[in-house]
Amino acid sequence: MGLAMDNLEKAICDESAVHELLSPLTRRVDEASLLELAQKFSETYRLLAKTSTEHFLTTPVTILPTGKERGKFLTIDVGGTNLRVGFIELLGENEDGSPVTAPHSNNAKFPKISRSHEKAWPIEEHLKMDQAEDLFAWIGDCIAEVITDALNEASEVGSAEAPFDDELPLGITFSFPMTQSSMSEATLMPMGKGFAITSDLNLGKMLLSGYARHLQERSTNGELNHSEETPSNKRRKLSKLPRLRIAAITNDTVATFASLAYATRSTANSRVAMGLIVGTGTNATVPMKLDYLHPSKIDALALPGQDDPNKTVVINTEWTIRGTDIPLVDLGIRTKWDMELDRKSEAPGFQPFEYMTAGRYLGEIVRLVLLDLLSSQSALGGVVGLPTALERKNSISTRFLATKVAPEDTRTLDLDLEALFPTPPTHNGIFWTVEKINLLRAIAQAVQIRSSALIAAAIVGLLACVGDIQLVSTQQNKSVAVKPAEEYENGDTQAEADIEELVVAYTGGTISQYPEWLDTCQNWIDILVSKGSIKNKSKRVVLREALDGGTIGAAVLAGMTDGAA
Repeated sequence: MGLAMDNLEKAICDESAVHELLSPLTRRVDEASLLELAQKFSETYRLLAKTSTEHFLTTPVTILPTGKERGKFLTIDVGGTNLRVGFIELLGENEDGSPVTAPHSNNAKFPKISRSHEKAWPIEEHLKMDQAEDLFAWIGDCIAEVITDALNEASEVGSAEAPFDDELPLGITFSFPMTQSSMSEATLMPMGKGFAITSDLNLGKMLLSGYARHLQERSTNGELNHSEETPSNKRRKLSKLPRLRIAAITNDTVATFASLAYATRSTANSRVAMGLIVGTGTNATVPMKLDYLHPSKIDALALPGQDDPNKTVVINTEWTIRGTDIPLVDLGIRTKWDMELDRKSEAPGFQPFEYMTAGRYLGEIVRLVLLDLLSSQSALGGVVGLPTALERKNSISTRFLATKVAPEDTRTLDLDLEALFPTPPTHNGIFWTVEKINLLRAIAQAVQIRSSALIAAAIVGLLACVGDIQLVSTQQNKSVAVKPAEEYENGDTQAEADIEELVVAYTGGTISQYPEWLDTCQNWIDILVSKGSIKNKSKRVVLREALDGGTIGAAVLAGMTDGAA
């Protein structure tokens, strides 16, 4: 035991030894490899858009919001981890094009939006595994709770009327694959992210059915009341829940895309070119010409003017589903740890790219690598007496990595680790030594760097696929570096005017909350765009946050559908 521990501590104190141990994760995170990966992603995306019916799904969105849309909408955002429900009011613009600002708003990013009665709930694991009817009944209960809160507030201030009509327009964001022929209808495809629902479902009907039992009139104390409304019980009018009318259904990436496009006016030099989610899962959306798509996808939309090959439609790429990982396989980027995670996942082979990059899985990759290195006889001499909890699947969460492991100033990490993964009685001394903690940190950093680099290559590949930027082979490319944004802050207005800014609207806990994830991804995007082709000298791809894009985007699309401009 003592000899094994001595070998272990010596190995993980040696930075070069640790680097070698983690090389399967990091050896392809370099300029040449990522450029090749971006090129292969671009080719794969172009092929899948033209030939596959489960990738690059068309949506009914063919135009961007004007920024003038108005109206008040109930919105829901069903993600892989949380459900959010609230009211979003679009305030539009003044006649001079300036945004209408909500009273008492200090939200500089979204001044044209007023939000109220918002609530969020975690989606418990049993809801993911139950029958679809149970999940949607729970969603209906949450919707009713938010509406009731709004009614109660109106009652408390003495209003004689409800704060909305008898029918509420509803905007829905659903973070799962779906097919759509109209903005108000959608059919769910197999869901992923740990959800057991695999059959095709009519999303709108399921949501309305889950809410239906709340349509009965309620008395002022909240109990169901079947009596007829009369002048004498006028006050009960406030307690009657309204019907719901589905105004828009969308995917989370499309909602994110629409939310930032509504908030920021496009100019000759800047436009929102893509929507991106990196949270529990990852996905992207991008406008694409009809000529790039499988004919059946175009026929299903029945769009006016769809014979024009240059007409564009917003695409839900589903860029993690099997088939999109071909470049990762061809370039040998998948490791034995990725394959083990995939093999033991709820849906083996379903979303291989997501298993390598998204928040639901990063913690598990770290755990698998750590266990392998700690227990490897050949590499480290072996460790006797691993913490039992550490051997449990998904026992290291990505949130724990982001909030406890990644920050440099965490002084209580040893205590946190000991609380989660106690030293077993068979172990001599404290398990979580400084050396093992440093090893854990090194693994977590390698997994994070790889995740952000792979997403950067996918972003650049997707933008190249639709022609927004260019990628040429390394042999052909004589690239010229594009100056970073900070160099334009010193009055180089002519150079700035020559740059076209392509904005990637992003949201998601992994990209927003994991230390250095965003900066690492942006840095790789800058490098790949610059080195991809000399023609990209006039391009800049910028990640820009669309905070709560799911709920806001659902309202924006509902506003566009209702014609409330």
